[in-house]
Amino acid sequence: MTIEALYQIFQQYPSIQTDSRKLKAGDLFFALKGPSFNGNQFAVKALEMGAAYAVIDEPQEGDSGRLILVDDVLQTLQELARYHRLQFTIPFIAITGSNGKTTTKELVSTVLSSQFTTYTTQGNLNNHIGIPLTILSVKNDAAFAVIEMGANHQKEIEGYCKYTLPTHGIITNCGKAHLEGFGGVAGVRKGKGELFDYLKANKGVVFAYDEYDYLHEMTEGIGQVYWYGIHNGSVCGRIWNHDTFIQVAFTKGIEITSVQTQLVGEYNLPNILCAAAVGTYFSVPATKIKSALENYAPSNSRSQMVVKGSNHFILDAYNANPSSTKLAIENFVKLPANQKILMLGGMMELGAESLEEHALIIELINKYRWTKVVLVGGDYKDIPHHYIYFNTSAEAAVWLKEQRFENSYFLVKGSRSMQMEKVME
Repeated sequence: MTIEALYQIFQQYPSIQTDSRKLKAGDLFFALKGPSFNGNQFAVKALEMGAAYAVIDEPQEGDSGRLILVDDVLQTLQELARYHRLQFTIPFIAITGSNGKTTTKELVSTVLSSQFTTYTTQGNLNNHIGIPLTILSVKNDAAFAVIEMGANHQKEIEGYCKYTLPTHGIITNCGKAHLEGFGGVAGVRKGKGELFDYLKANKGVVFAYDEYDYLHEMTEGIGQVYWYGIHNGSVCGRIWNHDTFIQVAFTKGIEITSVQTQLVGEYNLPNILCAAAVGTYFSVPATKIKSALENYAPSNSRSQMVVKGSNHFILDAYNANPSSTKLAIENFVKLPANQKILMLGGMMELGAESLEEHALIIELINKYRWTKVVLVGGDYKDIPHHYIYFNTSAEAAVWLKEQRFENSYFLVKGSRSMQMEKVME
Protein backbone atom coordinates (compact mmCIF):
# COMPACT_ATOMS: atom_id res chain seq x y z
CA MET A 1 0.00 0.00 0.00
CA THR A 2 1.29 3.46 -0.89
CA ILE A 3 1.63 6.21 1.71
CA GLU A 4 -0.98 8.19 -0.21
CA ALA A 5 -3.47 5.32 0.08
CA LEU A 6 -2.66 4.84 3.76
CA TYR A 7 -3.15 8.56 4.30
CA GLN A 8 -6.66 8.28 2.88
CA ILE A 9 -7.40 5.68 5.54
CA PHE A 10 -5.78 7.88 8.20
CA GLN A 11 -8.07 10.75 7.24
CA GLN A 12 -11.05 8.50 7.98
CA TYR A 13 -9.53 7.13 11.17
CA PRO A 14 -7.16 9.84 12.47
CA SER A 15 -6.40 8.26 15.86
CA ILE A 16 -3.25 6.13 16.00
CA GLN A 17 -2.33 3.67 18.72
CA THR A 18 0.85 1.64 19.15
CA ASP A 19 -0.11 -0.04 22.44
CA SER A 20 -2.93 -2.56 22.13
CA ARG A 21 -3.70 -2.15 25.85
CA LYS A 22 -4.75 1.45 25.24
CA LEU A 23 -6.73 0.78 22.09
CA LYS A 24 -10.04 2.53 21.41
CA ALA A 25 -12.64 1.62 18.82
CA GLY A 26 -11.77 3.17 15.45
CA ASP A 27 -8.03 3.49 16.11
CA LEU A 28 -5.36 2.65 13.56
CA PHE A 29 -3.05 0.15 15.24
CA PHE A 30 0.64 0.30 14.24
CA ALA A 31 2.33 -2.95 15.24
CA LEU A 32 5.74 -1.67 16.31
CA LYS A 33 8.38 -4.06 17.55
CA GLY A 34 11.51 -3.85 19.65
CA PRO A 35 14.01 -6.02 21.51
CA SER A 36 11.42 -7.20 24.04
CA PHE A 37 8.08 -6.88 22.23
CA ASN A 38 6.47 -7.52 18.85
CA GLY A 39 3.26 -5.68 18.08
CA ASN A 40 2.57 -7.94 15.12
CA GLN A 41 1.54 -10.63 17.60
CA PHE A 42 -1.29 -8.39 18.85
CA ALA A 43 -2.54 -7.14 15.48
CA VAL A 44 -5.44 -9.56 15.09
CA LYS A 45 -6.49 -8.99 18.70
CA ALA A 46 -6.39 -5.25 18.06
CA LEU A 47 -8.90 -5.69 15.24
CA GLU A 48 -11.10 -7.78 17.50
CA MET A 49 -10.95 -4.98 20.08
CA GLY A 50 -12.28 -2.46 17.57
CA ALA A 51 -9.27 -1.16 15.66
CA ALA A 52 -10.26 -0.02 12.19
CA TYR A 53 -7.04 -1.33 10.64
CA ALA A 54 -3.74 -2.79 11.81
CA VAL A 55 -0.45 -1.95 10.09
CA ILE A 56 1.96 -4.91 10.28
CA ASP A 57 5.31 -5.97 8.82
CA GLU A 58 5.00 -9.70 9.55
CA PRO A 59 2.18 -11.66 7.89
CA GLN A 60 -0.66 -12.62 10.25
CA GLU A 61 -3.64 -14.91 9.78
CA GLY A 62 -6.82 -12.86 10.11
CA ASP A 63 -8.97 -10.25 8.41
CA SER A 64 -6.73 -9.58 5.42
CA GLY A 65 -8.91 -6.63 4.41
CA ARG A 66 -7.98 -4.75 7.58
CA LEU A 67 -4.41 -6.01 8.00
CA ILE A 68 -2.10 -3.68 6.08
CA LEU A 69 1.24 -5.36 5.37
CA VAL A 70 4.22 -3.02 4.91
CA ASP A 71 7.98 -3.50 4.79
CA ASP A 72 8.65 -1.71 8.10
CA VAL A 73 5.96 -0.43 10.47
CA LEU A 74 8.15 2.21 12.15
CA GLN A 75 9.37 3.59 8.84
CA THR A 76 5.79 3.66 7.56
CA LEU A 77 4.69 5.58 10.65
CA GLN A 78 7.42 8.15 10.04
CA GLU A 79 6.62 8.42 6.33
CA LEU A 80 2.93 8.91 7.13
CA ALA A 81 3.88 11.65 9.57
CA ARG A 82 5.95 13.37 6.89
CA TYR A 83 3.09 13.16 4.39
CA HIS A 84 0.73 14.65 6.98
CA ARG A 85 3.27 17.37 7.79
CA LEU A 86 3.38 18.35 4.11
CA GLN A 87 -0.33 19.23 4.24
CA PHE A 88 0.45 22.21 6.51
CA THR A 89 2.00 25.61 5.85
CA ILE A 90 1.92 26.69 9.51
CA PRO A 91 5.05 27.18 11.66
CA PHE A 92 6.49 23.96 13.05
CA ILE A 93 8.77 24.91 15.95
CA ALA A 94 11.33 22.25 16.93
CA ILE A 95 12.96 22.37 20.37
CA THR A 96 15.98 20.41 21.51
CA GLY A 97 18.81 20.85 24.02
CA SER A 98 20.60 19.15 26.91
CA ASN A 99 18.52 20.74 29.66
CA GLY A 100 15.20 22.53 29.86
CA LYS A 101 13.72 21.47 26.53
CA THR A 102 10.52 20.04 28.02
CA THR A 103 9.94 23.08 30.24
CA THR A 104 10.68 25.38 27.29
CA LYS A 105 8.30 23.37 25.12
CA GLU A 106 5.59 23.68 27.74
CA LEU A 107 6.14 27.43 28.17
CA VAL A 108 6.31 28.15 24.43
CA SER A 109 3.18 26.14 23.67
CA THR A 110 1.34 27.71 26.63
CA VAL A 111 2.16 31.21 25.38
CA LEU A 112 1.20 30.43 21.78
CA SER A 113 -2.00 28.63 22.74
CA SER A 114 -3.17 31.72 24.64
CA GLN A 115 -3.74 33.30 21.22
CA PHE A 116 -3.63 30.51 18.62
CA THR A 117 -4.68 26.88 18.23
CA THR A 118 -1.46 25.08 19.06
CA TYR A 119 -0.54 21.39 19.05
CA THR A 120 2.48 20.16 20.94
CA THR A 121 4.39 17.13 22.19
CA GLN A 122 2.53 15.47 25.03
CA GLY A 123 4.62 14.55 28.04
CA ASN A 124 8.02 13.34 26.94
CA LEU A 125 7.11 11.74 23.59
CA ASN A 126 10.20 13.21 21.96
CA ASN A 127 11.78 10.23 20.20
CA HIS A 128 11.54 8.35 16.87
CA ILE A 129 8.06 7.09 17.82
CA GLY A 130 6.72 10.01 19.83
CA ILE A 131 7.62 12.69 17.28
CA PRO A 132 5.70 11.13 14.34
CA LEU A 133 2.76 10.47 16.67
CA THR A 134 2.81 14.13 17.70
CA ILE A 135 2.89 15.27 14.07
CA LEU A 136 -0.02 12.98 13.23
CA SER A 137 -2.04 14.47 16.11
CA VAL A 138 -1.98 17.93 14.50
CA LYS A 139 -5.46 18.77 13.22
CA ASN A 140 -6.57 20.99 10.35
CA ASP A 141 -7.40 23.85 12.72
CA ALA A 142 -3.77 24.17 13.82
CA ALA A 143 -2.05 27.54 13.69
CA PHE A 144 1.18 26.23 15.31
CA ALA A 145 2.90 22.96 16.13
CA VAL A 146 5.60 22.77 18.82
CA ILE A 147 7.71 19.62 18.61
CA GLU A 148 10.21 18.50 21.26
CA MET A 149 13.19 16.48 20.02
CA GLY A 150 15.25 14.36 22.40
CA ALA A 151 18.49 12.75 21.28
CA ASN A 152 21.41 10.78 22.71
CA HIS A 153 23.58 10.24 19.63
CA GLN A 154 24.73 11.82 16.38
CA LYS A 155 22.38 12.00 13.38
CA GLU A 156 19.28 11.52 15.54
CA ILE A 157 18.05 15.13 15.26
CA GLU A 158 18.92 15.09 11.57
CA GLY A 159 16.63 12.10 11.15
CA TYR A 160 13.77 13.78 13.01
CA CYS A 161 14.02 16.85 10.79
CA LYS A 162 13.40 14.73 7.70
CA TYR A 163 9.77 14.20 8.66
CA THR A 164 9.15 17.12 11.03
CA LEU A 165 10.39 19.68 8.47
CA PRO A 166 10.69 22.43 11.08
CA THR A 167 10.38 26.07 10.05
CA HIS A 168 11.66 27.44 13.38
CA GLY A 169 14.03 26.01 15.95
CA ILE A 170 15.36 26.39 19.49
CA ILE A 171 18.40 24.77 21.09
CA THR A 172 17.96 25.51 24.79
CA ASN A 173 21.62 24.73 25.62
CA CYS A 174 24.37 22.17 25.08
CA GLY A 175 25.58 20.63 28.31
CA LYS A 176 27.02 17.44 29.73
CA ALA A 177 24.17 15.10 28.83
CA HIS A 178 24.31 11.71 27.06
CA LEU A 179 28.10 12.05 26.81
CA GLU A 180 28.42 8.33 26.18
CA GLY A 181 26.29 8.48 23.03
CA PHE A 182 27.44 11.86 21.73
CA GLY A 183 31.12 11.35 22.50
CA GLY A 184 31.76 14.37 24.71
CA VAL A 185 30.56 17.98 24.88
CA ALA A 186 31.75 18.77 21.34
CA GLY A 187 29.67 15.84 20.16
CA VAL A 188 26.65 17.19 22.02
CA ARG A 189 26.95 20.50 20.18
CA LYS A 190 27.35 18.76 16.86
CA GLY A 191 24.37 16.49 17.50
CA LYS A 192 22.04 19.20 18.78
CA GLY A 193 23.34 21.51 16.03
CA GLU A 194 21.80 19.24 13.41
CA LEU A 195 18.59 21.21 14.01
CA PHE A 196 20.30 24.48 13.13
CA ASP A 197 21.98 22.80 10.14
CA TYR A 198 18.55 21.90 8.79
CA LEU A 199 17.14 25.38 9.39
CA LYS A 200 20.17 26.98 7.76
CA ALA A 201 19.75 24.81 4.66
CA ASN A 202 16.01 25.49 4.51
CA LYS A 203 16.01 29.21 5.35
CA GLY A 204 14.34 28.71 8.71
CA VAL A 205 14.23 30.95 11.77
CA VAL A 206 16.18 30.33 14.98
CA PHE A 207 15.47 31.60 18.50
CA ALA A 208 18.67 31.68 20.54
CA TYR A 209 19.89 32.71 24.02
CA ASP A 210 22.46 35.47 23.67
CA GLU A 211 24.39 34.57 26.85
CA TYR A 212 25.74 31.30 25.43
CA ASP A 213 28.79 32.04 23.25
CA TYR A 214 28.59 28.64 21.57
CA LEU A 215 25.12 29.46 20.21
CA HIS A 216 26.65 32.43 18.40
CA GLU A 217 29.05 30.00 16.74
CA MET A 218 26.30 27.46 16.01
CA THR A 219 24.04 30.06 14.36
CA GLU A 220 26.67 31.35 11.95
CA GLY A 221 25.28 31.46 8.41
CA ILE A 222 21.64 31.33 9.50
CA GLY A 223 19.86 34.29 7.96
CA GLN A 224 17.20 34.82 10.63
CA VAL A 225 18.18 34.60 14.29
CA TYR A 226 15.89 36.11 16.94
CA TRP A 227 17.99 36.63 20.05
CA TYR A 228 16.80 36.83 23.63
CA GLY A 229 18.94 37.30 26.73
CA ILE A 230 19.84 39.21 29.85
CA HIS A 231 21.79 42.07 28.23
CA ASN A 232 21.30 41.78 24.48
CA GLY A 233 18.59 40.58 22.15
CA SER A 234 15.16 41.47 20.83
CA VAL A 235 13.67 40.46 24.20
CA CYS A 236 15.65 40.90 27.40
CA GLY A 237 14.97 40.20 31.05
CA ARG A 238 16.61 39.31 34.35
CA ILE A 239 15.82 37.70 37.68
CA TRP A 240 14.11 40.36 39.76
CA ASN A 241 13.25 38.37 42.84
CA HIS A 242 13.94 34.78 43.84
CA ASP A 243 12.34 33.60 47.02
CA THR A 244 10.73 30.25 46.32
CA PHE A 245 9.49 30.96 42.80
CA ILE A 246 11.35 33.22 40.43
CA GLN A 247 10.13 36.60 39.30
CA VAL A 248 11.44 37.96 36.02
CA ALA A 249 11.73 41.65 35.14
CA PHE A 250 11.61 42.43 31.42
CA THR A 251 13.89 45.23 30.29
CA LYS A 252 13.48 45.21 26.51
CA GLY A 253 11.23 44.12 23.68
CA ILE A 254 7.96 43.40 25.47
CA GLU A 255 5.27 45.64 26.93
CA ILE A 256 5.15 44.07 30.38
CA THR A 257 7.44 44.87 33.26
CA SER A 258 7.57 41.55 35.10
CA VAL A 259 6.09 38.09 35.59
CA GLN A 260 5.74 36.11 38.81
CA THR A 261 6.21 32.49 37.77
CA GLN A 262 5.48 29.19 39.48
CA LEU A 263 8.90 27.87 38.48
CA VAL A 264 11.75 27.08 40.87
CA GLY A 265 15.31 27.85 39.90
CA GLU A 266 17.19 30.67 38.23
CA TYR A 267 18.19 28.18 35.55
CA ASN A 268 14.64 28.60 34.21
CA LEU A 269 15.30 32.22 33.21
CA PRO A 270 16.39 31.32 29.64
CA ASN A 271 13.29 29.12 29.26
CA ILE A 272 10.99 31.95 30.33
CA LEU A 273 12.74 34.49 28.12
CA CYS A 274 12.52 32.08 25.20
CA ALA A 275 8.75 31.71 25.55
CA ALA A 276 8.35 35.48 25.84
CA ALA A 277 10.52 35.97 22.74
CA VAL A 278 8.57 33.42 20.69
CA GLY A 279 5.29 34.98 21.77
CA THR A 280 6.51 38.48 20.89
CA TYR A 281 7.85 37.32 17.51
CA PHE A 282 4.46 35.84 16.62
CA SER A 283 2.53 38.88 17.92
CA VAL A 284 0.91 37.32 20.96
CA PRO A 285 -0.38 40.25 23.06
CA ALA A 286 1.93 41.05 25.97
CA THR A 287 -0.88 40.67 28.50
CA LYS A 288 -1.53 37.13 27.26
CA ILE A 289 2.17 36.29 27.43
CA LYS A 290 2.25 37.49 31.03
CA SER A 291 -0.85 35.52 31.99
CA ALA A 292 0.41 32.36 30.28
CA LEU A 293 3.80 32.50 32.01
CA GLU A 294 2.30 33.22 35.41
CA ASN A 295 -0.36 30.52 35.21
CA TYR A 296 1.93 27.72 34.05
CA ALA A 297 2.61 25.30 36.89
CA PRO A 298 4.92 22.31 36.27
CA SER A 299 3.48 18.92 37.11
CA ASN A 300 6.01 16.65 35.47
CA SER A 301 8.78 16.29 38.10
CA ARG A 302 10.69 19.14 36.47
CA SER A 303 11.40 22.09 38.79
CA GLN A 304 8.17 21.17 40.54
CA MET A 305 7.51 22.43 44.07
CA VAL A 306 5.66 19.86 46.17
CA VAL A 307 4.48 20.80 49.66
CA LYS A 308 3.99 18.03 52.23
CA GLY A 309 3.00 19.30 55.64
CA SER A 310 5.58 21.87 56.68
CA ASN A 311 8.17 20.53 54.22
CA HIS A 312 8.89 21.74 50.68
CA PHE A 313 10.30 19.42 48.02
CA ILE A 314 11.88 20.70 44.82
CA LEU A 315 11.14 17.67 42.68
CA ASP A 316 13.42 17.72 39.66
CA ALA A 317 13.68 13.99 39.18
CA TYR A 318 12.70 13.41 35.59
CA ASN A 319 16.30 13.47 34.50
CA ALA A 320 19.77 14.50 35.58
CA ASN A 321 23.15 15.14 34.02
CA PRO A 322 26.24 16.96 35.33
CA SER A 323 25.13 20.33 33.94
CA SER A 324 21.58 20.25 35.26
CA THR A 325 22.62 18.78 38.63
CA LYS A 326 25.23 21.51 39.15
CA LEU A 327 22.68 24.24 38.32
CA ALA A 328 20.08 22.68 40.62
CA ILE A 329 22.50 22.52 43.56
CA GLU A 330 23.73 26.07 43.04
CA ASN A 331 20.16 27.30 42.87
CA PHE A 332 19.25 25.36 46.02
CA VAL A 333 22.14 27.03 47.85
CA LYS A 334 20.56 30.46 47.21
CA LEU A 335 17.16 29.43 48.53
CA PRO A 336 16.43 31.19 51.85
CA ALA A 337 15.85 28.26 54.22
CA ASN A 338 17.43 27.08 57.45
CA GLN A 339 17.17 23.34 56.86
CA LYS A 340 18.21 22.00 53.46
CA ILE A 341 18.44 18.33 52.56
CA LEU A 342 20.02 17.16 49.30
CA MET A 343 18.75 13.86 47.88
CA LEU A 344 20.62 13.10 44.68
CA GLY A 345 20.36 10.03 42.47
CA GLY A 346 23.04 8.80 40.09
CA MET A 347 23.55 10.33 36.63
CA MET A 348 23.37 7.88 33.74
CA GLU A 349 24.76 7.66 30.17
CA LEU A 350 28.04 9.43 30.94
CA GLY A 351 30.30 6.67 29.67
CA ALA A 352 33.98 6.86 30.55
CA GLU A 353 33.48 10.28 32.17
CA SER A 354 30.93 9.04 34.69
CA LEU A 355 33.20 8.60 37.71
CA GLU A 356 34.85 11.97 37.16
CA GLU A 357 31.52 13.77 36.76
CA HIS A 358 30.07 12.21 39.90
CA ALA A 359 33.24 13.17 41.78
CA LEU A 360 32.86 16.77 40.61
CA ILE A 361 29.34 16.84 42.03
CA ILE A 362 30.71 15.58 45.36
CA GLU A 363 33.29 18.40 45.28
CA LEU A 364 30.52 20.91 44.68
CA ILE A 365 28.45 19.54 47.57
CA ASN A 366 31.49 19.76 49.84
CA LYS A 367 31.63 23.53 49.41
CA TYR A 368 28.40 24.16 51.29
CA ARG A 369 26.75 23.33 54.61
CA TRP A 370 23.71 21.05 54.49
CA THR A 371 21.37 19.61 57.08
CA LYS A 372 21.76 16.22 55.39
CA VAL A 373 23.01 14.86 52.08
CA VAL A 374 21.69 11.57 50.71
CA LEU A 375 23.21 9.99 47.60
CA VAL A 376 21.46 7.18 45.75
CA GLY A 377 22.86 4.69 43.27
CA GLY A 378 24.94 5.25 40.18
CA ASP A 379 28.64 5.94 40.52
CA TYR A 380 28.20 7.69 43.86
CA LYS A 381 28.82 4.27 45.38
CA ASP A 382 32.38 4.16 44.00
CA ILE A 383 33.51 7.63 45.10
CA PRO A 384 34.84 8.35 48.62
CA HIS A 385 32.50 10.63 50.55
CA HIS A 386 31.11 10.99 54.06
CA TYR A 387 27.47 11.34 53.07
CA ILE A 388 24.54 8.96 53.57
CA TYR A 389 24.34 6.46 50.72
CA PHE A 390 21.60 4.08 49.56
CA ASN A 391 21.49 1.76 46.56
CA THR A 392 17.89 2.57 45.68
CA SER A 393 15.35 5.35 46.06
CA ALA A 394 13.09 2.91 47.94
CA GLU A 395 15.76 2.56 50.65
CA ALA A 396 16.12 6.35 50.78
CA ALA A 397 12.36 6.67 51.17
CA VAL A 398 12.41 4.45 54.27
CA TRP A 399 15.19 6.58 55.76
CA LEU A 400 13.34 9.81 55.01
CA LYS A 401 10.15 8.57 56.63
CA GLU A 402 12.06 7.72 59.80
CA GLN A 403 13.64 11.19 60.11
CA ARG A 404 10.41 13.12 60.68
CA PHE A 405 11.76 16.39 59.25
CA GLU A 406 9.71 19.55 59.69
CA ASN A 407 10.02 23.02 58.15
CA SER A 408 12.68 21.70 55.78
CA TYR A 409 13.48 22.12 52.10
CA PHE A 410 14.56 19.19 49.94
CA LEU A 411 16.17 19.02 46.51
CA VAL A 412 15.26 15.68 44.92
CA LYS A 413 17.09 15.03 41.65
CA GLY A 414 18.41 12.08 39.66
CA SER A 415 18.34 10.31 36.32
CA ARG A 416 15.05 8.73 35.29
CA SER A 417 16.22 5.21 36.05
CA MET A 418 16.86 6.23 39.68
CA GLN A 419 13.14 7.03 40.15
CA MET A 420 13.98 9.57 42.83
CA GLU A 421 10.35 10.70 43.10
CA LYS A 422 9.82 7.52 45.13
CA VAL A 423 11.65 9.03 48.10
CA MET A 424 8.53 11.12 48.69
CA GLU A 425 6.13 8.22 48.77
